[in-house]
Order: sequence, then structure tokens, then C-alpha cells
Amino acid sequence: MDWEDLRFFLSVATTGSLTGAARALNVNQATVSRRLAALEAQLNVRLVDRLTRESRLTAIGQQILQDVLDIEAKAFAIERKCSSSKAAVRSKVTITAPPILARHFLTPNLVTLTTMSPMVQLSILSEPHFASLSRMEADLALRLSPPIEDTDIVKKVGLMQFSLYAKNDYPYALDEERWEFVGYTERQGDFAHKRWLYEIIGSKRVACEVTDLSHQYEAACTGIGVAGLPCFIGDRDDRLIKLENNLPMLNLDIWIAMHPDRRNDTVVRKTADAIFQLLEPFGLGLASNSR
Repeated sequence: MDWEDLRFFLSVATTGSLTGAARALNVNQATVSRRLAALEAQLNVRLVDRLTRESRLTAIGQQILQDVLDIEAKAFAIERKCSSSKAAVRSKVTITAPPILARHFLTPNLVTLTTMSPMVQLSILSEPHFASLSRMEADLALRLSPPIEDTDIVKKVGLMQFSLYAKNDYPYALDEERWEFVGYTERQGDFAHKRWLYEIIGSKRVACEVTDLSHQYEAACTGIGVAGLPCFIGDRDDRLIKLENNLPMLNLDIWIAMHPDRRNDTVVRKTADAIFQLLEPFGLGLASNSR
């Protein structure tokens, strides 16, 4: 058996189509179809029913799916342990973080982080979805909610406090009833900041909608309306003022996570320690928020 063919089968199973698998694997659909056919010929069974708009697992395909997932998990475990061993030479550390932390915390500190391991390339994944540490999509994860994989080593390292901000010449800064807000587009799903923001907005007018916190920050700086921003960003920008109010403000814990197989990886642990130390001067550390 060509074990690589199992990877194509698994992608078809998880995406639900040959087209989805091709997109996920960054190959063309013909390659996916060929590798799947080769696996079925080798095993002498039909694993997938190819329909017009989707691909469904056959009964035997469903039976072996968990076995293939187990094989994949073991393969990742071998790779993680080898890359974290003392004999391994690490050339890259990949950090995944929400866009707001990637852009406004990690990126401004890249020089400091790289001086700790000058020959190691830092790769910052700025994505709203959770990257998997077990699948080696990242080595470290910064999160604003606890990571979803139970196997990860998780530590609470900071706190992101929010408040309401507007441009320093916003004409209605002292008139809460006339505030207009910067909101989210309908494409964004349900998450803590969005829920809090729209509870604050209530029946007030939303002046504009954008896709993420960084864009809300930029929009507020134009003077179009009020935005609910992290204090470590709003307090540092002279273009903005913090609006006085008695409304409930949002606080989000900051977590850092790594896979247990990374606990002996010196470079990854040094990078995690550096991130923890940098949170404090940015006003995101636990100590600075406990005052």
C-alpha cells in the first residue's frame, strides 16, 4: 500500500468532495481522483461514491476512516517528537494568533523575539480560526479563549481589556445617546467581542461595518463612530479618546498553548517565554492588569 494515498482519502472524507480535497491539498482534482482510485484498486474495495456535487464514503470507507485518522495521528506524533529532539536543528517557529494580537502585539515585537534565536525564522499565522498544534499547523498558539484540543499544554498568560473609543474630536463624545458605532458585517460568526459590542450598541445606529478588530480601530480613527477596542491599542493612540460611561466592559483572557511533544523543544519554549515577558510592557500581562 502507498500510505500517501491514505492522505488523499482522508482529505476527501473530511472535505466531502474531490474538489474540496484538491483545494485542501493544493493539487488538481485529477490528482485526487487518481490517488483515490489507486488506493481502491490496491485494497480491491470502493471507498467513496462519487456523486455530482459531493463524495460520500461507502460503508467500508466509513469503517476504515477512524483507522486512517489514527495512522495520521501517529505520523504527526513521530514528526513532532523528531523535530523536538535535541538532535534536531530547528530553522522555523510558527506562531498562530488572532489577527488583533498578530498585528498589534507580535509584529511590533518581531525584532526582540528573533534576537533570542537569531538563526530561527519566525512565521506568524494571523487567522481567526484555530490552527491545530497536534497536526503541526503551528508550534505555539496565542488564544483569546482556551484552546480546543485537550492534549495541549495551556497556560493563562495575560488579559486583554476593552473600552469604548472615538476620535479625539468626535462631536458626540460627551453625549452617549448620540453615539454611532463601528460594527461587524453579517459574515462574521458568533464570538465574545461581537456579542459584547452589540449588547452595548443596542438600538443605536451602526455607522459602518467591517470584518475585524483592526479595521474597527482604523475606522474609529477616521471619526466615523465609536469602536470597542483593546485598551493596549486605544490608550496608545493620540488620535483616540476613551469614552466615559457606566456600561459593562469586556475582558478576555490571553492563553498560550503548545503540544506536549514540544515541552523539550528548547527554541519553542524560549519563544514562549519571550512572548510571556513581552506581554507585561504592552499592558497585557497578568501583573499589569491586576493593579
